[in-house]
Amino acid sequence: MKCSCVHLPCGFLLFLQPRNFSGQISVEILRNPCTFALVKFTPAKPSLFGETLESLKVSVEAAGFPGFRAKQVMEWLYKKRVDQWDAMSNLPKAFRAWLDTHYILYPTSSLIDKRSDDVTQKLLLELEDKSLIETVLIRAPQTGVGQESSRKTVCVSIQVGCAYGCKFCASGLAGFRRNLMAAEVVSQLMHICRREDAHTTRAKKEIASFDNIVFMGMGEPLANYDTLIQTIKILNADWGLNFGARRITVSTSGLAPQILKLANESVPVRLAISLHGATNEVRDQIMPINKKYPLEELLPAVKAFQEKHGRMLTLEFIMIKDVNDSLDQAKALTKIARDLHAHVNCIPYNKVEGLEWQRPSVRRQDAFVDVLRKGGVSVTIRREKGHDINAACGQLRLKTEQKMAEDESKPSSPFINPRV
Repeated sequence: MKCSCVHLPCGFLLFLQPRNFSGQISVEILRNPCTFALVKFTPAKPSLFGETLESLKVSVEAAGFPGFRAKQVMEWLYKKRVDQWDAMSNLPKAFRAWLDTHYILYPTSSLIDKRSDDVTQKLLLELEDKSLIETVLIRAPQTGVGQESSRKTVCVSIQVGCAYGCKFCASGLAGFRRNLMAAEVVSQLMHICRREDAHTTRAKKEIASFDNIVFMGMGEPLANYDTLIQTIKILNADWGLNFGARRITVSTSGLAPQILKLANESVPVRLAISLHGATNEVRDQIMPINKKYPLEELLPAVKAFQEKHGRMLTLEFIMIKDVNDSLDQAKALTKIARDLHAHVNCIPYNKVEGLEWQRPSVRRQDAFVDVLRKGGVSVTIRREKGHDINAACGQLRLKTEQKMAEDESKPSSPFINPRV
């Protein structure tokens, strides 16, 4: 698979789409909140996972079919989890043929499915334009129950790559390609549902096969705002996954205006801030977004969100050796967390090939966390998960794209015709 790239004046890197895809792409320049080139992909046919009950009903009735058929379709998609038109057995053949003509089911296909020794599972999914995204299922074993009955969190991607250039993250190393559509985000969760359904009995067959959803995968959720809100509404709807919005967490690197906008939405999601630096001096070193929205602008927006929703926030803090792991940073973080009434999630750095950063020693990690605890802050330290399957955001995608580029000319390459 060959890609070409353009180095933009602002320093972002855009990889153009490879050959052999259906649909259309176009490139435009976006100037808010940052300037970068955006590839827009228009599929040959839309996926049903991007439709709402209302929008599908309008299309169904316009085609001359009864409107109630739309609700039946949604039941087959989200409650029964079918992946073939013929499985929708109570729908007339003519209607199924119409659906097949105008829609597709899954806009993503599974390329790689990896499971780590610590029961973290990562899917590498291929989109219709041959772009790659990652979805991770994280199991949290609980005392007294089996592994499959333990709490499960799905981490989804919302962009192909990332344009925000956090210095420690693998997501942006292959460049930013495009925003995902709602159907491409929803289908990630449906892939997980189908896999979990195969070996886990649900208490009720119509409920989701996991407990929490976090928008912490590839991409900046608030930079793809419309897709984010549409996706949440589909997941939350009783005709969709009927998944509680309070079990959905949106993570952002710090787009202050969009945080304020999100605070006024009707969906009461949780908010997590990828802080990673408790002062502008440190945050500027590793998070370019801080130059546009420094802490003096970010923190008031976060506080406004917290006051609006009245729920505890999460501050994500990746601990990087000799960058942000000092006790002075811990003291500054304590002050921020107490002011925001926030929980702090400390994450020792997950080594990314090609980046210089290292994780602090366990002793230094513990000393950092101890400052927070003595300061009265709710804190957890999340030891590394999924290292053996490249579970850090973007790692598996990056390695696979490199491998695909190397192997494209080989007839025996497993990447020429990936499995569904």
